Amino acid sequence: MLSVLVANPKGGCGKSTVATNISAAFANKGFKTALADVDPQKSSLNWLKLRPNDAPRIEGLNWLQNEGEVTKGLHRLVIDVGAGIPKRHFDVLLKAADLVVMPVLPSIFDETTTGEFLKKVETLKPINKGTKPIAIVGNRMRANTRAAGRLEIFLDNVGHQVVTRLSDRSAYSEMASQGLSIFDKPGAHASIIDSDWTPLIEFIESQDWAYGVG
Repeated sequence: MLSVLVANPKGGCGKSTVATNISAAFANKGFKTALADVDPQKSSLNWLKLRPNDAPRIEGLNWLQNEGEVTKGLHRLVIDVGAGIPKRHFDVLLKAADLVVMPVLPSIFDETTTGEFLKKVETLKPINKGTKPIAIVGNRMRANTRAAGRLEIFLDNVGHQVVTRLSDRSAYSEMASQGLSIFDKPGAHASIIDSDWTPLIEFIESQDWAYGVG
């Protein structure tokens, strides 16, 4: 089983959008997928409640209090971590994950919080020893804006691989309101998937052979 931890202590940076879309990408590829919600707002679990019966199934797990068991035979697990969870709980979740995906918004507040968080995470053994990679994702990027330009400078010096940049599009909220993702209607969103998401999904799935976590 391949396990992906989506985390950043800054609220509102798009963790649930990233987590739900990654989950749907896996489910649409035929993987038996679960989405664990570790957020008091339960954004991911509420999204799953809206999901149509004819959409590829994603199992919902409430892990707010503690890490629970996963269904036997699961192929992919995505963990959506809310802002401000206790360090002890985060350490347990990190141990259960094969890699970390960290979305960052073009905002001085997000950049500062992310930088501080990375310094703390880098002291943890799985990250410090390089056994668990961190994939940085620039989120809600708008071309040719000062905020985007500043974020690019931050990303250039973040010290971890910047896997992709997700453009700011209304399609995410439109699909989420139906319990869907852009992967559930790939034809309508092919250009977004190819340019923004394919690099991230390929990076995540590369951990299968790199670390032997099929």
